[in-house]
Amino acid sequence: MVTTFYEKGLLFSCTRCSSCCRYESGYVFLSQEDLLRLADYLKLGSREFIQLYCRWVPGPSDTEQLSLKEKSNKDCIFWNDGCTVYEARPLQCQLFPFWDIILSSADRWQNVSNDCPGMNQGRWYSPEEIEELRRLGKENRIISRRIEKNM
Repeated sequence: MVTTFYEKGLLFSCTRCSSCCRYESGYVFLSQEDLLRLADYLKLGSREFIQLYCRWVPGPSDTEQLSLKEKSNKDCIFWNDGCTVYEARPLQCQLFPFWDIILSSADRWQNVSNDCPGMNQGRWYSPEEIEELRRLGKENRIISRRIEKNM
């Protein structure tokens, strides 16, 4: 068995501080399930939701991936004194801070926890739960499309 820095589990409880939703540019990728859940929550059709709240960003191998827009100040499009779609937020948001990049090392976890008051306190997650959350993240199928190349 591989030893990880979280072999005894980790503590996390979201305080809804929004530090993961603001201040820095980033992508919040959407799966088909995310798109449908958010559109339904806002009582919109999928196409209308994409037009209003999404952008296509570069993906791997001549593809683009669907991501939520950001405001000009780099806040998430749905941040307004807190997440306005918290109950329907994308899986990527639900899985924070249990992302592979954050779980790559104890130093990385600690660095991110400097900005997130919910990390290292609250609910205990077992190593098995953490691995299950990582699996869910890996299996999340982001909406993508091929980039049409003009000849």
